[in-house]
Amino acid sequence: MASFDDPAAVANYLAGPVAKVPGLLALHRMAELLLAEAVPGAGRVLVLGAGGGLELRAFAAARPQWRLVGVDPSAAMLALAATTLGDLAPRVELIEGYVDAAPTGPFDGAACLLTLHFLEPAERLRTLRALRRRLRPGAPLVVAHHSFDTTDAGKQRWLRRYAAFASPSGTLDAGAEAAIAAMRARLPVMAPEAEVALLEEAGFAGVELFYAGFTFRGWVAYRA
Repeated sequence: MASFDDPAAVANYLAGPVAKVPGLLALHRMAELLLAEAVPGAGRVLVLGAGGGLELRAFAAARPQWRLVGVDPSAAMLALAATTLGDLAPRVELIEGYVDAAPTGPFDGAACLLTLHFLEPAERLRTLRALRRRLRPGAPLVVAHHSFDTTDAGKQRWLRRYAAFASPSGTLDAGAEAAIAAMRARLPVMAPEAEVALLEEAGFAGVELFYAGFTFRGWVAYRA
C-alpha cells in the first residue's frame, strides 16, 4: 500500500484500475444501483478506500442528492480524488484516515471497492465491523476486491489469468511473472466462501454475489 503515497504511482493510478479490473466502470454502475435500492434520494453514503475518486464521481454524477463521504489513508490519493471529481467535488467530504476516521453516521449505505484485499483477515473483520456500526439497520454495503481459490494451484492459475488480462498483449513476460510472485507472497487474498463467512461474522446478512471478473468478486450485504 506504500505505493499510494508515491507521487509517480499516484499520478498514473487512474489508468491502472480501468485497464486491469474487468468491467470497472460497469462495477461502479452496479454498485450505485445496488446502493440506490435502499439509499433514499437524499441519503448519506460512505465510501471507504475512496482515493482516486472514480467511484465517488460515478455515484455523485448518477445521484445528485446523495451526500457522499470518502475516506482514504493517503493524502495524495485524496488529492487525486478531488481532481477526478472536478466540479462535483463540493458535494463530497474527503477525510484522510482509515475507517476509524469516518464519521459515526448513521449512513444509509457504504461501498468499499478494491480495498479489502490489502487487509489481513483480522483487520478486515475489524474494518467490516466498524463499517457496520456506521450504518443504519438494513443499510447496504457493497464490496469488491480480489477473491479466488487460495490453494497453491488456484492462486497460480488465477493470478496468471489476471496478469494476462492486465497485459496489453495478453501474454506474460518476466515483469508479469514477478508481479504474480509478489501478489502471491504479499496479498492476503481470501476465497469467496471465506469472504461471505467474514461478512456474516461482522454482522451483515443477505449476502449476494453480484460481480465476478477473473480474480475479482463483488458482494452486496445488509446491516443486520
